[in-house]
Amino acid sequence: MATPVSVLLTRVRYALLAPSATTGTTTADEFWTDDELLDWMTQGAQDLWRAFIDLHEAHYSTTDITNVSLAASTTTITGIPSDAYRVLLIMPRDTTTTNPARFIKFQPADLNSDKFIAALACDALDPNSGGIVFYAVTQPGPPTNTMTIQVAPQLSTTLLLRFIYVPTLSVTLSSDSVNPIPGQSDLALVAWTTAYARSKERDDRSPDPNWLAVYATEKASCLVASSPRQEQEPRVSGGIWDDLEYAGM
Repeated sequence: MATPVSVLLTRVRYALLAPSATTGTTTADEFWTDDELLDWMTQGAQDLWRAFIDLHEAHYSTTDITNVSLAASTTTITGIPSDAYRVLLIMPRDTTTTNPARFIKFQPADLNSDKFIAALACDALDPNSGGIVFYAVTQPGPPTNTMTIQVAPQLSTTLLLRFIYVPTLSVTLSSDSVNPIPGQSDLALVAWTTAYARSKERDDRSPDPNWLAVYATEKASCLVASSPRQEQEPRVSGGIWDDLEYAGM
C-alpha cells in the first residue's frame, strides 16, 4: 500500500527537529509550514518520476481507446490527450479479425528522415490493405501544450486508434495524497524534502548536501530495484527485418 503523504511529512518534521536556543524544545512546526514542505515534496516526486519513465518499464502508462483517430486525407492525429508526455504505442483500436485494417503499423520516424519525406510524397494509403504509417511527435507537450503527432503517408479512410502513452505527473501533493512514486521511494522523498527544507536555515540557501546524498543513494536504489520488471523471458535483440513482418501474416 502506498504511504500517505501525511506520514512522510511527519518523518520530515522529525528529521528537521532542532533544539531551541532558549527553551531546548523543537521548533520545526514553527519554522517550516506544511505548504512549504508539500511544495518541496511535490518537486521531489517530479524528479523521481522523470527518472522512472527513463527506465522504459511502463511504470506510468495509460491507454486511450476513446478519443484518438487519424482522419482521412490528413497529416496529423486528432484527439491526443492533453496529458500525453511520451508515446509508447499507436495502433488500430479494433484488432479483431473483423477489422481488415488491423495490420496497419504505426512506426516512429524523424520528420527529416528519408523514409518520412518519401512517405509524404506517397498516395493516400488504404488502411484495409495494411502497410506502415510513420509518425513524428512535435511540440513541447504538457504542461506547455498538447503534443502534435504528424504522420505520413495519409490514409484514404478514417482509422480509429488505440493510443498508449506516458502521462505527465501533474499532481500537487497534499497531506491526503499518497506517495505516487513506486519502488519503495518513501525515504527518497523524505530526504529530498528535508534537504530543500534545510536550505531555509542555511546562509547560502542551498539544499543540505548530506540529505541530498541520502536522496541520491535512495533514488539509485529505487531505480535498480525497479528495472527490469519482467524476467520471465530473456532479453534479445530484434532482427533487422523484423519490422517487415506482421503478426498473423
